[in-house]
Amino acid sequence: MQIYSPVQQLHFQSLTSVYVKRDDLIDPYISGNKWRKLKYILQDVALKGKKHLVTFGGAYSNHLVATAAAAARANLKATAFVRGEQVENELLLLCHLFGMQLIFTDRESYKSKQHLFTSHFGDDNDAYFIDEGGTSEEAVKGCAEIITELTKPFDYIFCAAGTGTTAAGLLRGINQENLTAQLHVIPVLKGGDFIAKEISHYENDVSKLYLHTDYHFGGYAKTTTELLQFIKTFSAETGMLIDPVYTSKLFYAIYDLAGKNYFKKDAKIVALHTGGLLGILGMKEKLFQV
Repeated sequence: MQIYSPVQQLHFQSLTSVYVKRDDLIDPYISGNKWRKLKYILQDVALKGKKHLVTFGGAYSNHLVATAAAAARANLKATAFVRGEQVENELLLLCHLFGMQLIFTDRESYKSKQHLFTSHFGDDNDAYFIDEGGTSEEAVKGCAEIITELTKPFDYIFCAAGTGTTAAGLLRGINQENLTAQLHVIPVLKGGDFIAKEISHYENDVSKLYLHTDYHFGGYAKTTTELLQFIKTFSAETGMLIDPVYTSKLFYAIYDLAGKNYFKKDAKIVALHTGGLLGILGMKEKLFQV
């Protein structure tokens, strides 16, 4: 499948040597790293003759929307266990419109994903387990291909991280291509040091991995007025939307590090825009207020 994910130079205030890998442009619903993660999962689904995708996520999960859209296009059935109490929002509406069945699950039961899958669909030979966020070896393989699409050499490659799957793929791609580039990861969760261990489950050589754990803004899906204002300023000046959960923290980190002279002179930097822009809808009231 031919995809559209160009590498574009960023023009934002003092950032002039930064480029962006625009994976957000791949697809409006299966965008960014979600498309990358699902690519080989769907190939495995077809190889095994499965017809029913079963996955997991929160009420504002871009992964759920991506899986629902991908299932509909492939004429597959889709079910999602949604963490927490029953709610209605824009993302779940999209899942519903794409034909996905939603099973709202209390947070304690949600912790045992394999048990949920087995108890509900253990007798369904067509059912295929997809972990939260698409986390899998297939997902890492898909994300590794991003590196082969870069149009020029870079000194620093940046990405945001929740589970570390995308970062693991990027690191694998760097190692496979024998690049000198460093991978710099911005964990969006508080206490994001654990991501290094998660990455090491998929890639042994982590010598080119660097974590910046001070840009979580309070934790996963947490924001501050400063970050929300950054989103508005960045989007207005660049014409590029970024979301409150992942990419805003990514680009804020790059901007802040550049201001602290972190990068070597004339360094070439590329940031992966992982899409997930529907996450903006989860904070529309807060964004209107800044």
